[in-house]
Amino acid sequence: MSDETVNKIENEEVTDIGINQQELPSGNEGSNEAASEASEMIPSMDDFKDEIENSFRKIKEGDILKGTVIGISETEVVLDLGYYTEGIIKLEEISNDPAFSIKADVTMGEEISAMVLTEDDGQGHILLSRKRADDVLAWEKLTEAMDNKTVFRVKVSQAVNAGVVTYLYGVRAFIPASQLSLTYVEDLNSWVGKELDVVVITASALEKKLVLSGKEVERENEIRERKSKISRLQVGIVTTGTVEKIAPYGAFVNIGEGLTGLVHISQICGRRIKSPNEVIKEGETVTVKIIDVKDGKISLSMKAVEEKEDVIEDVEETPSTYSTGEEATTGLGALLKNIKL
Repeated sequence: MSDETVNKIENEEVTDIGINQQELPSGNEGSNEAASEASEMIPSMDDFKDEIENSFRKIKEGDILKGTVIGISETEVVLDLGYYTEGIIKLEEISNDPAFSIKADVTMGEEISAMVLTEDDGQGHILLSRKRADDVLAWEKLTEAMDNKTVFRVKVSQAVNAGVVTYLYGVRAFIPASQLSLTYVEDLNSWVGKELDVVVITASALEKKLVLSGKEVERENEIRERKSKISRLQVGIVTTGTVEKIAPYGAFVNIGEGLTGLVHISQICGRRIKSPNEVIKEGETVTVKIIDVKDGKISLSMKAVEEKEDVIEDVEETPSTYSTGEEATTGLGALLKNIKL
């Protein structure tokens, strides 16, 4: 067979397998590219490090594991534990809350911490309990929340003697009637189903005692709101108020919006009096001027009110540029007029 015939046969074989000789990489270049592609396709042992470690770890009863919800049925929740087998939480081991709904309160992909009850439920699965894990983990969270005065929104599940019951981190909590609100609570049953903001005031893991308070949250909100209102008051405005209480040293006047100021006995009228009762009575409506706002206290004066001064009925609606008939009381003149040089 001639050399020409041999070359022709070799070229035909190359063509049959679909390889163009011009496309073949030459020398080491082709070898390096092939090795690079191969290394990208083949995962290393590091890629499976976590899975390998999890598969060899020893699990025992009482351990608390964290898993991802991969299955929900009417009777159980299935967790992916990153282990050789899955974890199962039976319905009765999910929550202590009687209002709990497995369909409404558990979602796919959710992370759940649960305690190992047994390493094998008879079908090769790990049997778990979320509510037992909650009993361990919750008290740590609750103690921390009490120290930090963390505010929670809870829903009242039932009324009991002298208070109501709710659940926080799966733990049964008691809210005494006296801690429900700043106002007097007469009908506890009317609170069932209501949501309210609370803080933890007692958290004892030893005694399994958890007490919450909505009253404390209301009180803090009231203080914060009052401070905000006071910060917007302006010295010099004249308004009306109701005498709430009379003391030997003066009278407390409610000027609206939950704000009360003191009219010192020396500021009630232009003449010297022995008792505020000589001029005013409780329940009486009086016209006063704000003469000072300091450290959350409002000082008022009746005698400083001049004739024909504008009376502001809503002290919170006072514009920042408010002025009396003479000059802006929040201006430089007002700030300097009481300074003695």
